[in-house]
Amino acid sequence: MTASDRSVQLVRIAAEAAADKLADDILAYDVSEQLVITDAFLLCSATNDRQVRAIVDEIEERLRAEADAKPVRREGEREGRWVLLDYIDIVVHVQHEEDRTFYALERLWKDCPAISLPESVMQANLQRARA
Repeated sequence: MTASDRSVQLVRIAAEAAADKLADDILAYDVSEQLVITDAFLLCSATNDRQVRAIVDEIEERLRAEADAKPVRREGEREGRWVLLDYIDIVVHVQHEEDRTFYALERLWKDCPAISLPESVMQANLQRARA
């Protein structure tokens, strides 16, 4: 089983929104074979709590406007260090870069297939990595 077309669409919209708010290291994994609760994870990070919140707000706004999707659960907003947005089809993790390094979710899911992201997101990842 692989991630549904809807899940891939949501991941791509969310990734573009995150890139527009200067998120770092944007990655997506198809976790549908490992988990029954969701199809995909989107991971990204930010350098401070305010930026984490801005990324989360932009992702929510864009998914609502472009895909009529609303999260069923939003966790971690108060602390602003690791916010999880659960859209059932996808789960978005926006982490402060220190938490991203510590928890290393990509290490946990590295055996899952990566979901290709739009070229604009990949270019943003490269530019942010060079900075």
